[in-house]
Amino acid sequence: MSTGKRVAAVDCGTNSIRLLVADLDPETGAETEIDRQMEIVRLGQGVDATGRLADEALARTFAACDRYAEIIRAHGAEHIRFVATSATRDASNRDEFFAGVRERFGVEPEVITGHEEATLSFRGATSALATDAAEYATPYLVVDIGGGSTEFVLGGDKVQAAKSVDVGCVRMTERHLTQDPPTQDQIDAARRDIDAAIDVAAESVDLSRARTLVGLAGSVTTMAALALGLEQYDRDRVHLSRIPAAVVRQTASDLLAMTHEQRAAMSVIHPGRVDVIAAGALILERIVDRLGVSEVVVSEHDILDGIALSQI
Repeated sequence: MSTGKRVAAVDCGTNSIRLLVADLDPETGAETEIDRQMEIVRLGQGVDATGRLADEALARTFAACDRYAEIIRAHGAEHIRFVATSATRDASNRDEFFAGVRERFGVEPEVITGHEEATLSFRGATSALATDAAEYATPYLVVDIGGGSTEFVLGGDKVQAAKSVDVGCVRMTERHLTQDPPTQDQIDAARRDIDAAIDVAAESVDLSRARTLVGLAGSVTTMAALALGLEQYDRDRVHLSRIPAAVVRQTASDLLAMTHEQRAAMSVIHPGRVDVIAAGALILERIVDRLGVSEVVVSEHDILDGIALSQI
């Protein structure tokens, strides 16, 4: 029986909502996972165009929250931290979202800034890396590709610089990649948007200093599963796998050329990511090319683990 502190962390993003229940050792900071859940709810559906959270998106998210609240109660977590990211930052009806979360979890949802999001992502991701500098050279550049935004965080033992930019797999899909498959003009427009966002990130984060590129979130982990040739998603095999830059480029090219039906036939792609994975792959490709790195290290530990660890 663990003597650690049992906590629950909820990360509600633009595309997915995730839960981690874990025991934390207050002395060492070690995390023992008890339960981890993920559901695609697409809270950010249409928010880029309308400025509000869609009624059906709220309904999907609250249904998932009901299930998560029951899991948290069953595991007896002592503390809950609920973090909401990109989709809710500027939504005109965010108060409705807040009230629904409070009702279900008894805590106030935190709509964190891009910098806070980046810091939590970095803490979660780097907690999983070996301290062997020969294997994972520092500084790390942790890149968290979400539905509505992408975070760039540079650091070693601690964060040295961070920037959140408004390109993500849902936002780029809705804004540009609207045909099936997308046209070359649409891909080029998305690429220009992404490259401009990387330029903005580079003004705050010295990308040239990165020695290890660490990729987080569903777009990256799905690309890793594809690169590994997995028939079914295997979190243990994906975690700390390495995707060569050439494979990132080829995978992005392949996904962008496929129809929705062809991507849906690939069992390793979660059904909720089928329509946005090509945009996520394009974002990763542009980052890899900009940095000129030979590979990306894939981490299954991310902002969700950072939210849990922040409760020590």
